[in-house]
Amino acid sequence: MLPPFPKTVMDLIPDVKERVYPVGRLDRDSEGLLILTNDGVFTNCMTHPSHEYSKVYRVTVRPGVNDEILNNLRTGIELDGKKTAPAEVTVLTQEEGRVVLEFIIHEGRNREIRRMCESQGLEVARLKRTAIGSLKLGMLGQGKYRELSEQEVKKLLRSAGHKE
Repeated sequence: MLPPFPKTVMDLIPDVKERVYPVGRLDRDSEGLLILTNDGVFTNCMTHPSHEYSKVYRVTVRPGVNDEILNNLRTGIELDGKKTAPAEVTVLTQEEGRVVLEFIIHEGRNREIRRMCESQGLEVARLKRTAIGSLKLGMLGQGKYRELSEQEVKKLLRSAGHKE
């Protein structure tokens, strides 16, 4: 029997006693790297739009893409009356009726990648965040977590221009 689906990411870390908060978000239908912290300075450095951390996603879409769709995704899509910032979009694999794309974005608007793809007639079958800035998900399994090293935290803060 499968365990119940967690209501929030906090349900995945019952053994963490400190009060921590997610930095950014992933919607219910997405997976991948999510940072949790109890450090307000770190949270601000990671989330303030001026720092423009790159976020890397592996996105499986259906049915397929062409040059026009790729160009639209790369140059920006109008969502809620405002054009998205340019994105780096690379085709990783392509087969009949299915394409795996890598998106690198610097914004983090609500369901941004899903909505960009839907505007181009693409169904998002899977969306996984694989990196935030210099931090990579690696082989960490779904629903698992690890603590960031002091070096990883310092590197992320330095890239935001934070003085130690």
